[in-house]
Amino acid sequence: MKAMIVAGMMSGTSADGVDVAMVKISPSSGYPKMKLLAHHSAGYPAALRRAVIASMNAPEISTAELARLNWRLGIAYAEALREAVDKSGVKPDLVGCHGQTIYHQGKPSLYAGRRMACTWQLGEPALIAAEMKIPVVSNFRPADMAAGGQGAPLVPLLDAVLFAHTKRGRVLQNIGGIGNLTVMPAGAKPGQFFAFDTGPGNMVIDQLMEKLYQKNFDRDGRVGRSGKVLDPVISTELRKPYYKEAPPKSAGREEYGAEFAASFLNACQKLSKKPEDAIATATALAAESIALAYSSFVQKKMTGPVDFIASGGGTRNRTLMQLLEQKLTPLGCSVSTIDDAGMPSQAKEAVAFALLAWQTWHHLPGNLPSATGAKRPAILGEVCYA
Repeated sequence: MKAMIVAGMMSGTSADGVDVAMVKISPSSGYPKMKLLAHHSAGYPAALRRAVIASMNAPEISTAELARLNWRLGIAYAEALREAVDKSGVKPDLVGCHGQTIYHQGKPSLYAGRRMACTWQLGEPALIAAEMKIPVVSNFRPADMAAGGQGAPLVPLLDAVLFAHTKRGRVLQNIGGIGNLTVMPAGAKPGQFFAFDTGPGNMVIDQLMEKLYQKNFDRDGRVGRSGKVLDPVISTELRKPYYKEAPPKSAGREEYGAEFAASFLNACQKLSKKPEDAIATATALAAESIALAYSSFVQKKMTGPVDFIASGGGTRNRTLMQLLEQKLTPLGCSVSTIDDAGMPSQAKEAVAFALLAWQTWHHLPGNLPSATGAKRPAILGEVCYA
C-alpha cells in the first residue's frame, strides 16, 4: 500500500448538487491516516434537479427516462470533478462516487414471488473515468445489502477513523435530507459502534420552502424562526412506528418525500394558514426526531461526557441547531459542528466515500456490520477502470 489522493463525490437525498472532497489517504497501523486537501460544491442545473426529484420513488417513469438520467448524472459528476481539479490544482489517483439515490429499500419486502431489499444509485461511472482518465469506485451499497445489511449508513467508518475517543463518548449526527447518526461510546471498539437514520433532516423543510416560498431551502432558518411550532402535528408524527423501531434502520425519500410533505403540510394547515408556521413545525420535527432518537436508543449506552457533533447542510440552519442544543444539552450532550473540528460540514460525506473507495481499492471492507445490520464485513463497490 502507498499513499493516494482520492476524490470522494457525494450527492444526497436533498438532490441539490455534488460535493467533491480531495483527500490524501495514507496506510497506517489500524485505520489509515487522512488529510482533506480541498473541497468543492457544484449545484445541479435546475432542469437536472427537477429530473432527479421527479425520478425518486416515482410511481411511473419510463426506462428511457432512467437511462438518460443515469448518463446525465454521470456527465454532471465528471464536470463537478473537473471543476474541483481545476480549482484546487489537485489531481486524484482514484475516485469514489456514491451516485444519486433514486430508490432505497433497506428491508426486504415481497416482489415477484421473493422477499428482498434493494437500492439504486444513478450516475454512470464510465463517463467519469473516461473524462478524467482515473479509475472510479461506485455502487457502494449493494454489497452490504447482499451480506444482510440495510446498505446504510456507510459513513460510520469515517466517524470511527476520525472521532473515536478513549475517554469521551461521541455521537456524529449528519443532517442532510435525512438525519443519521453514529454512536461511539468512550473507549468502545468498532464492533461496538452503531448507527441509524433518525428521520427527516432538511428534506421536509426544503420541500415546503419550495412549495410555499419558491425557494430551495430556509436560509439560516429565518422563516422557521419567524413561525410558531404546531405541537399537535409533531406529537402525532412522533407516535408513528419508525421513531420507535430499534436500530439498525434506514429511511429516505420513500418515507419523507413528496407524499409525506403534502400530508404534513395538510396537517399544519388545519391548525394554521400561516406558511411560516409550517416551516417552523418542519424544523422542529427534524430537531425533535433527532433528540428522540438520542434519548430512546443512545443515551443509555453512554457514560461520562458526550460530544454531539453535527454535520451536513442542516448545520447552516441556525434555528434547527438552536433547537437541537435546547433539546440535547439537558441530556448531557455538548453540541458542536464538525466545522469546529476542522472539517467543512458540507464535505464530510464526500470524504467518507473517498475513504470507502480507498478501502475497496485495497480489498478492505468498508461497512461496519454493527451499523448496517450486515452479517459480516464486506468489500463495497464496483471499480470502473479508465
